[in-house]
Amino acid sequence: MTVTIKKSKANGTVAAPASKSMTHRALICGALSDKSVISNVEYSNDILATLDCLASLGAIIEKNDNIINIGALNPFEEKNATLDCRESGSTLRFMIPLCMMSGSKITLIGSKRLFERNLSIYEDIAKQNNIVFEKGEGSLTVCGKLRSGYYKVAGNISSQFISGLLFALPLLSGESTVEITGEYESEPYVDLTLKSLSDFGVIIEKCDRIYKIKGNQTYKSQNMTVEGDYSNAAFLDGFNLLGGNVTVTGLDCNSLQGDKIYKQMYKGLQDGVKQFDLSNCPDLAPVMFALSAHLGGARFTGTRRLKIKESDRAQAMQQELKKFGVEVCVGENDVTVYGGKLKTPSERLCGHNDHRIVMALSLLCALTGGSINEAEAVAKSYPDFFDKIKSLGIVVENES
Repeated sequence: MTVTIKKSKANGTVAAPASKSMTHRALICGALSDKSVISNVEYSNDILATLDCLASLGAIIEKNDNIINIGALNPFEEKNATLDCRESGSTLRFMIPLCMMSGSKITLIGSKRLFERNLSIYEDIAKQNNIVFEKGEGSLTVCGKLRSGYYKVAGNISSQFISGLLFALPLLSGESTVEITGEYESEPYVDLTLKSLSDFGVIIEKCDRIYKIKGNQTYKSQNMTVEGDYSNAAFLDGFNLLGGNVTVTGLDCNSLQGDKIYKQMYKGLQDGVKQFDLSNCPDLAPVMFALSAHLGGARFTGTRRLKIKESDRAQAMQQELKKFGVEVCVGENDVTVYGGKLKTPSERLCGHNDHRIVMALSLLCALTGGSINEAEAVAKSYPDFFDKIKSLGIVVENES
């Protein structure tokens, strides 16, 4: 799908979509309980992938608009299954430890790009437990039983590996310990996992970089509402840095979401700050690159892991910002955006099959006008993004 966005300003009030990060976690915890009710669910492609995988593992799921009744998943039950993770890295990494609990042969499938992303941490854990771990071009098959024990996990690859273990280990007999080694990036996402676990009655003791986990714990049934998403709210709020007047509602000011920091970063951009660390908030990179291009440029550190997202986000934004007349220098762990006067792109922009690239480019197109290919990628996290910005006065035209 191609969208054309004409020069226009955003004004009005809009509710933030439900947090994708918190929805993943609530659904997994709810599935492992007897029966829970999860409200305010946004049916993005990633969330649909998690729901499908939980159903394939045996969870009972009933949908009623944006409310889901879910539960009764027994990860120890022996059954061969195939789980379709689509393009969702969170789904894949959260599910693998649960798939290693029954001893059954379970295959996880998804896009080729998804399985190009690093799984070495789980591969090492599989070897440690004598679990079959067979990778294909677009698949992974595991067969064996995860045991409680002591696990070391590198902190600079993805926090999703840590969260995946934290969902599974409390259910095993015996105590477990997870120790984080090296640089610890995206720790706030693990804090979100700890909060979700606590909400469902599972307690994990955190001491600096060590997580101590008692075994034989039980997920308690809950009735909960998913909070608003700071990650996607950042795109809506970004219009305020482009001359708009947008109020975003539905955000919890006490949220543990790491991307809540976008508000401080936006103030920094407006105040002329020229350096930002993205180590703990890599999902903010595309929108920060886009906004800094308009606001005089900036240097960003902690960008190494942008290579392993839905696209190589630093390279993708470098290519697309060049079409606006803005130069970007991409280093091993830093990105410099050289600000300048934005021009209207003379060719179509590419969304790189990445929802956050598409949304970031949409902001700049509202300033200059422009067309974006692969715009359907927004369905990964924010299916009605274009409808929402239309409601704010942004002129969007869809092409098939």
